[in-house]
Amino acid sequence: MRKNRCAIVLDTETANSVQYPLPYDLGFKIIKMSTGEELERFSLCIAEIYIEQKEMMKSAYYANKLPQYEEELKKGERQIVRLYTAKKLIADLMEEYNTNIVYAYNMNFDRRALNNDQSFVTENRYKYFFPYGTEFRCIWHMACQVLLARPSYIRFALKNGFVSEKGNILTNAECCYRYITKNPNFKEEHKGIDDVEIETEIL
Repeated sequence: MRKNRCAIVLDTETANSVQYPLPYDLGFKIIKMSTGEELERFSLCIAEIYIEQKEMMKSAYYANKLPQYEEELKKGERQIVRLYTAKKLIADLMEEYNTNIVYAYNMNFDRRALNNDQSFVTENRYKYFFPYGTEFRCIWHMACQVLLARPSYIRFALKNGFVSEKGNILTNAECCYRYITKNPNFKEEHKGIDDVEIETEIL
């Protein structure tokens, strides 16, 4: 398989602080770069955070969704794994599909958060979650250049009130997806694999 014909698209949901986020939910897909076709998908709960940090999880930003996680775990729609297992799975898949490309909508956040998990779980013995040589690409940055600078998006955002308190046009994944689907009422799930679905469509 030729190099980088496939890529990973991922999303995390985190506990702890905004300054030091720790992912408890990691969702990702392997896609074909040319079409976006899904080849494999994974929805993982990180055991060291999801199970072992009960107090931290109570204050997670989307803690109200945790009952949904429990139902999905019972149905086999997501798995609980150790961080090392998730890290090795991604490394193995990158080797199997001959790619070093990883996308996320807010790549700086997701990359930093997964590195935080690595440092937290290993007590700072290891700092990097992704294999050496991984190429990180930010869908948000791309969308702002290609989609969200369009006059049609500005009109769409103003018409529907997608503006921050400071008067800035919103460019998050939820608003971007609303624009490309022409559905101003769409609500983002804020769960890893569900958000990967819309981020793949944006990509």
